Amino acid sequence: MYCISNIYALAAFGTIGGALFGFDVSSMSAWIGVDTYTEFFNKPDSNLQGGITASMSAGSFAGSILAGWLSDILGRRYALMIASVVWIIGAMVQTSAQNVTHLVAGRVVSGLAVGVTSSQTCVYLSELAPARIRGRVVGIQQWAIEWGILIMYLIAYGCAVGVSGPAAFRVCWGVQAVPGLILLIALFFFPESPRWLASKERWEEALETLAMLHGKGNRNDPVVQVEFEEVQEAVRLAHESKDISFLALFGPRVWKRTMCGMSVQMWQQLLGGNVAMYYVVYIFEMAGMTGNTTLWSSAIQYVIFLVTTGVMLPIIDRVGRRSLLLIGAVTCMIVHFIIAAVMASKGHPVPDVNGNANLTWEIKGNAGMAVIAFSYIFTGIYGFTWAPTAWIYAAEVFPLKYRAKGVGVSAATNWIFNFALAYFVAPAFHNIQWKTYIIFGVFCAAMTIHVFFMYPETSGRTLEEIDLVFETDVKPWRTNQIGDKFGEEIERHKETVDSKKAGGATHEEVV
Repeated sequence: MYCISNIYALAAFGTIGGALFGFDVSSMSAWIGVDTYTEFFNKPDSNLQGGITASMSAGSFAGSILAGWLSDILGRRYALMIASVVWIIGAMVQTSAQNVTHLVAGRVVSGLAVGVTSSQTCVYLSELAPARIRGRVVGIQQWAIEWGILIMYLIAYGCAVGVSGPAAFRVCWGVQAVPGLILLIALFFFPESPRWLASKERWEEALETLAMLHGKGNRNDPVVQVEFEEVQEAVRLAHESKDISFLALFGPRVWKRTMCGMSVQMWQQLLGGNVAMYYVVYIFEMAGMTGNTTLWSSAIQYVIFLVTTGVMLPIIDRVGRRSLLLIGAVTCMIVHFIIAAVMASKGHPVPDVNGNANLTWEIKGNAGMAVIAFSYIFTGIYGFTWAPTAWIYAAEVFPLKYRAKGVGVSAATNWIFNFALAYFVAPAFHNIQWKTYIIFGVFCAAMTIHVFFMYPETSGRTLEEIDLVFETDVKPWRTNQIGDKFGEEIERHKETVDSKKAGGATHEEVV
């Protein structure tokens, strides 16, 4: 069967798995302020709405835990195929929802699929991509999430203003099945991960796939040969160790990597992205916006998110992971504290906002516009830094033997905090109002310290070289001092080939 060999084409289709996450995010965030939705589901209060929103994250947590096991047994490609089918089923269940329980069940099923795709798409693409562009290739997944958020939000907006009655949200939720179907069909034309093939000792297929992806089909290309040697060594070391369980991820040689992978996903959530993504409509309503103005203002925020990540992806491998994470944490901390200060000094408590009893704080006029402006700034910073980088970093830090399960556990960490925050933010806006931003600002301060002292740089290195980074005693803030072993090996290989050619030519001359 014909296989797609262009890494960017693979990333474009493969990251539809990320778009599924984005579709599910805005399929809910777009409706929480629309009467059609709230009336049909009996005007859920802040606690119930938090539970509805968070139900997808609960399913994603379970899916992430299962993802590593599924991916290791069946392969990265087949795991994503199964997730695509589950996603389509989840969309059908949501579309037919008759009550809150029915809707929550559909979101949990969709979440199972997102748990697999959010973790294993990163693994798959990181194992396909060459080191020099791995960041931008894996980072395309985050960009796909943002495209999914924006596209579904605009579909929801169109349904809200152009379709009457419950059919409005049913059409919107039904459309979610389309990208799942596209991904399922595309995966039939994808190659399997060469590193997974090697782990199953399918060496010929692994070498053929590496040659197709990195050497235009030439098995003797120096890059292909050196990478194949590194994969062989990684597999040899993996086979020498015992079969691993999830507990093995916390063993003596791996626990630091596991902590990096899990914590970077935890901090991505605690940075405050959920405030901007899930409940952006609430923020704008508190600032005095109503109706279609609120919906369009929210769409602008999603566009900013999309553009900033798109601008960063082409250069993300040159900037480095540590720099982006540190800059993002510090600047987001400042923005959170500014928003809290403006809301506290210029806002006031109210029984409800435009009839929405879930909101008990109002801030209008220039101060309200300032809150909106800083919300846009936060989204831009998040799009430049933590949104793409956290997924890339988690996909890079684990060795081959542990990668699928390790990234699965890391993604599960993302989803359990996503669940907690999706549930927490709606009641928080109701009960503690502006103090919500103080909490996220403190989280940003804590993650800045953690990243500086515990996260080594991984940008520009092969996955096998990253093993060396974690096995040295070099402090995380000095890991740039470790040389480029992969580049040195390519040069050595070229010199060997050249010397053999020169030797052959000399022999012919003598003859």
